[in-house]
Amino acid sequence: MSGEDAYTNGHLIVAAIRVLEHQNNVPPSIEDVCRCLSLSVEQGHLMCRRLHQRGVLEMIEGAFGSKLFVRNHTALEDMASEAEAPALAEEVKKFQDSRKAMAEKIASIKADQKEKKKSLWADLEAQLKSDIKKKGPSPD
Repeated sequence: MSGEDAYTNGHLIVAAIRVLEHQNNVPPSIEDVCRCLSLSVEQGHLMCRRLHQRGVLEMIEGAFGSKLFVRNHTALEDMASEAEAPALAEEVKKFQDSRKAMAEKIASIKADQKEKKKSLWADLEAQLKSDIKKKGPSPD
């Protein structure tokens, strides 16, 4: 789950809470959710704390550990727009970098063509001068 975004992870955690609550008829602990999703307990605590701060989950500390409740699952949708903004900015940056690289490549090709043209004219001029010297002076 580490490669996915917070929006997707949030949905997985909310779904796991609902499934575990349905199966066991009691609110699940963070450890139960982590076992269900094959997460480390540390990663589960971190993600549940983030969801709690955003108002998605309610974490109740009791004698038997932390219990999780879904408070407002629609708050996850706010996370979707936040996840899209950096992704869009990253794509724009990639596009700008590729355009910059293409412009540099075009400038390099143009410079090479200019140099080849200059070299060709210099060779042609040298050849004409050598042809003139071979023919000798003109009779005029």
